[in-house]
Amino acid sequence: MERMISAASSSSPGSLAGRHYAANTTSLSGSRTIYALMQCIPGISSADCNACLQENVRYYQSCCGGKQGGSVRRPVCFFRFDLYWFRNAFHNIASSPPPQSSQDGQELQPTTPPPPPPDGKTISTGVRMALIVSTGIFIALLALGLFVFKRRQSYNTLNLENDDDIISLESLQIDVKTIEAATDQFSETKKIGQGGFGVVYKTPDWYHIVCTDPIKRQQLDWTKRYNIIGGIARGILYLHQDSRLTIIHRDIKASNILLDDDMNPKVADFGMARIFGMDQTQANTRKIAGTFGYMSPEYVLHGRISMKSDVYSFGVLVLEIISGKMNSRFNEKDDSAVNLVTHAWRLWRKGSALELLDPAFGQRYQSEEVRRCIHIALLCVQKDPGDRPMMSKIILLLSSSKITLQRPRAPGFYFQSSLDQDLEAEGLDSFGKQIHCSVNDASITELDPR
Repeated sequence: MERMISAASSSSPGSLAGRHYAANTTSLSGSRTIYALMQCIPGISSADCNACLQENVRYYQSCCGGKQGGSVRRPVCFFRFDLYWFRNAFHNIASSPPPQSSQDGQELQPTTPPPPPPDGKTISTGVRMALIVSTGIFIALLALGLFVFKRRQSYNTLNLENDDDIISLESLQIDVKTIEAATDQFSETKKIGQGGFGVVYKTPDWYHIVCTDPIKRQQLDWTKRYNIIGGIARGILYLHQDSRLTIIHRDIKASNILLDDDMNPKVADFGMARIFGMDQTQANTRKIAGTFGYMSPEYVLHGRISMKSDVYSFGVLVLEIISGKMNSRFNEKDDSAVNLVTHAWRLWRKGSALELLDPAFGQRYQSEEVRRCIHIALLCVQKDPGDRPMMSKIILLLSSSKITLQRPRAPGFYFQSSLDQDLEAEGLDSFGKQIHCSVNDASITELDPR
């Protein structure tokens, strides 16, 4: 083995040994012969080749000593010996005599090394196989390294695409003087919100907040609110599907939807966002973080996060935009409902969905659009996440009035009274009337482009 290692790790130019390859045979007693082959990958230093082969031999001796042959493979070196020739690597190789010992018991090295095979063709198959194995391993390790590098780079670098322009994170950095000027020296009058990750200030280019300011609400007629609903849906769809990374926002709510001067909505505050893997559809967490009233039942009760969690929050937000009321601060004197979702569900079952509409609209609204938006919102807040539509389907439902909507099921966090339960058992609504619905309960019309 020592002679083989020395020959294989040699770096003499122009020889087979210079390619870190050695194949030889040694006769044993009787007619038995040991066939051995050692090789390191091209480009490795002689010292590294020697160390790798030494480790291979030590490993074989520790695990398999006494066995009649075997092999040990590492990413950069290969060792095999057996009692028969293999890989066509031993043709025309004269067997080395058994090792001789001196009087003190030390092995004597031969005066001349075993002659190399004269015919390069007879060993080409063995060399080729060893090279294929080592090259394949090297390519696999290189690909893995590149994948890990790119993956880390994708988390450490932010690129925002705007038409054909790419803006790096460094170009988005703003100096303190600019921020002070925009926020009027961080004035309290410019402060519009505060969360666990910092304070949000209004700058000259932003910041109305949907539903929370009664004065701003007067400026939002139905057409603007309808466009805002569509814009929010497209923003969430971008996070879920069109972004380079799949992002679950986890905190879709009114105060995290900002409007610019043209009333275009911007989804903001990604402090609790969760990034999903390429094929990941769901995640579990023991730490529940978010805003009660917007969080889906499966997230609050079981810690399950998915795209359908954001869909539920979107449905609550749509009901708030339509009604001008906050789900968490809902209070109706004439209704026992404890939240806006329950109130909207009861009005829908009565056939009085338009009673949910913000009185600020007066008569300036399209009744069919309002009903359709309420219907879509109730589809989004259904208790079972499997019943909720994906954001891509929601945008299709918002943009086309020709698609028949499914009948919504009971929403999550729907608080039933004893009267509700008794009447439902009889097939009646909360007012004692027979439950009916004008929508198709079974079919959905899909539009396919030509």
